[in-house]
Amino acid sequence: MTSPTPADEPTYADRTFRSPAGLAGGVLLLVLVCGIGGDAVLRGDGRVPWMALAGMLTAVPVIVAFTLRPLVAANDARIRIRNPFRTITLPWSDVADVRAGYSSELFTHDGTKFQLWAVPVSLRQRKKAARQQSRQALDDPYRRTSTIADVRNTKARTAAADQTVADLRELSERAGDKPAPGAPTASVRWAYEVIAPAVVGAVLLVVLGATA
Repeated sequence: MTSPTPADEPTYADRTFRSPAGLAGGVLLLVLVCGIGGDAVLRGDGRVPWMALAGMLTAVPVIVAFTLRPLVAANDARIRIRNPFRTITLPWSDVADVRAGYSSELFTHDGTKFQLWAVPVSLRQRKKAARQQSRQALDDPYRRTSTIADVRNTKARTAAADQTVADLRELSERAGDKPAPGAPTASVRWAYEVIAPAVVGAVLLVVLGATA
């Protein structure tokens, strides 16, 4: 029997960030792979069904890892980064900065860098946002808007990745440099539930190809 959580222990609601385009692309790829592979399993002759099964066992975990799995979950105490093959949990006190250049990245105080796979950067969206800000500046005789896309300005029109980075920076700055009560320690966990089936499938493909 588990003991109840103490009443004075703080709880924090997570804000989650994902890529809608990645989710949609992952679902379409899974439907395509399972459709083609299932047809080969049901109608194939000889070694074809086994090759199809091994191929699906390799492809499905990889597709899930790069499209459906990536997630960033953050609250006032910590940030959890779920990348294709690793899950990184960090208290905000360990985070030095969050940036969006050509990719979204988090830096710790010791210089370690983690990429945020769930927050892909779209240069097209960024250019569109900059053009919108430029038009707003031209329409504003008092120059109250900026023509420069700044991820720190959450009120400006910004690309989705830049806005997400601004939100994460706000959470980090609000948390400060001291660990929040009950905040977890830094940890990195490998996603063996994704890696293992993909490796097994790849080995089966090599064995079946070698013994053909």
